[in-house]
Amino acid sequence: MDAIVEAALRKWPNVPHCHGWLGLDARGDWYLRDEQAQAAGTFALAKGSRIEHAGLLAFIARNYAADAMGCWYFQNGPQRVYVELECAPWVWRLAETGAQLCIDTHTGRPAQFESAWLDESGRVFIATDLGLGLVHSVDVERASSAVERGLWRINECEFEALAARFGHVLSPAALRAAVVAQAQICSDG
Repeated sequence: MDAIVEAALRKWPNVPHCHGWLGLDARGDWYLRDEQAQAAGTFALAKGSRIEHAGLLAFIARNYAADAMGCWYFQNGPQRVYVELECAPWVWRLAETGAQLCIDTHTGRPAQFESAWLDESGRVFIATDLGLGLVHSVDVERASSAVERGLWRINECEFEALAARFGHVLSPAALRAAVVAQAQICSDG
């Protein structure tokens, strides 16, 4: 985390969290979701505006993390901005270096392979020391080659079960809404 972010957290420790305003798609692109995009539906239905500013992308990458519940967020100064995930918290880029296959996150962090997974749509996911991620579509051939060469064994899992298996939340906004609704039911009861 950036030092300036840590300082802001100390100075303003009680800034409310933000939900629904940031999304990560299956290609590792970040999207700002204004009120209009949020009103149009879930992140899968209405992504919003793709972030292209290199400085902002680098800032998000340096300050991207998960909370204890498996909700991923970007720490924006004192405010935690929760991320709507299209598929997983990471999008993997694969590169061949000799006999090795290197795995990097969409944010540029290296990761260590643990297991490979195939969902019912034929998408390839990799579990690593950093968590679960989707293999970028342009790198699926490299992943296939790793399986064919016996470097990786592929497991199968329904997409809906991957989040529970690997402990991440695809929609922190939906989780928050469900918790608020449950609290309202309990207070009304």
